[in-house]
Amino acid sequence: MIRTENRQETITRVSSIAEMKGISASLLKQNLTIGFVPTMGCLHEGHLKLIKRSLESCDRTVVSIFVNPTQFGPNEDLDSYPRELDSDIGKLEAAGVDILFHPTVEEMYPAGYKTYVEVQNISEHLCGKSRPDLFKGVTTVVLKLFNIVRPHNAFFGEKDWQQLAVIEALVKDLNLDVAIIRVPLVRESDGLAMSSRNRYLSSQERQTALSLSQSLKEAQDNIRRGTTSAKAISDSIRQCLAEKEACEIDYISICDPESFKEKEQIRGRTLIALAVKVGPSRLIDNCIIEEF
Repeated sequence: MIRTENRQETITRVSSIAEMKGISASLLKQNLTIGFVPTMGCLHEGHLKLIKRSLESCDRTVVSIFVNPTQFGPNEDLDSYPRELDSDIGKLEAAGVDILFHPTVEEMYPAGYKTYVEVQNISEHLCGKSRPDLFKGVTTVVLKLFNIVRPHNAFFGEKDWQQLAVIEALVKDLNLDVAIIRVPLVRESDGLAMSSRNRYLSSQERQTALSLSQSLKEAQDNIRRGTTSAKAISDSIRQCLAEKEACEIDYISICDPESFKEKEQIRGRTLIALAVKVGPSRLIDNCIIEEF
């Protein structure tokens, strides 16, 4: 049972690593369970679903907002990544979050910083091919955040399926004392997977972006009708996306959901994952084909 007595009415804002560590140490001494939702801000309903899960299952919930520069490569959207801190704080307070950890880049990566953590093999597929800096930056900052916040449970969405698998490997391989809680992908009412980068899209680009979820739905329908050739399914997805000339396909992957090795036949549990650039936004989406 989650204890709710003495929960504060306003969110505690923390930017110092030392202060965050002190708060966590105090909570742990009180035998309170800490739930943690790491974000890069510009919060949407997908983030709020993670937060809700934490609030329901943990005594105290910490949310971090930190646009992590080490996971962005050259010519990516670090400088233009949407930042809406005041709006985010309002959403966190309305949700009942206890603590916001919002460090600066200089706090997280002081002058002379030179240590990085890397999960091999599974990080080299899908997004790792076109964004070689991504997962080294993700695993490094997540490990730092875990060491600072010291959560019992950390909540991640399955929209970033590969990232979630990489973080699970990090936790397992380095014997970290945190449980990773998976939360299903959240979609807009029209089917578009929720993402902070959706805010880049014009109304016309948003209509184009719907081809991602539509192509996945068509793929699932084709598989239910008996198509098991990965190439045939991939070709049908490519054709669906090609009908939208504004789409630039990064990858279409039909693979094992744990190893991310490509499949020739869709047998057993299978991940279908897409990365497509629409206008200024690189969007990802996925679906899982369960065993049948």
